[in-house]
Amino acid sequence: MTDWSNRFIGIPYEQFGRSEIGVDCWGLACIVYSEELNITLPEYLGEGARGENAEIAALVAGEAASPLWVPVTGPAVAFDIAVFKRGRWDAHVGIVIQHGLMLHVAAGDCAKVETYAKGLWKTRLTGVYRHVELIRLAAQ
Repeated sequence: MTDWSNRFIGIPYEQFGRSEIGVDCWGLACIVYSEELNITLPEYLGEGARGENAEIAALVAGEAASPLWVPVTGPAVAFDIAVFKRGRWDAHVGIVIQHGLMLHVAAGDCAKVETYAKGLWKTRLTGVYRHVELIRLAAQ
């Protein structure tokens, strides 16, 4: 496991949380990107105010369609964002640690490392995206 991810393991779930006191899945991505990469992601506070999967899915779709994110066609790398279905909606994200392994948080739990290469998460994976800033940094 990569050292950076250890800092975030155990952060409790909190709907719309955007700090190490508590996070939801996108909030975890926000603090990881901010603290590890110095990249500010939009927080979307209040935009999915009821936390309905359809509303969250619309926000995820908007990010995926943004020019800031590029779909990954090969192996995922650290800090890519993996998108998963919750029911019929793409409404959950995890931060890739290495291909097949992610850091994520779900309601009623805390941030933890899990595989998405097999089992439940593999069947729910709908895409992996890389922030353009990571592509630029890798090219330097």
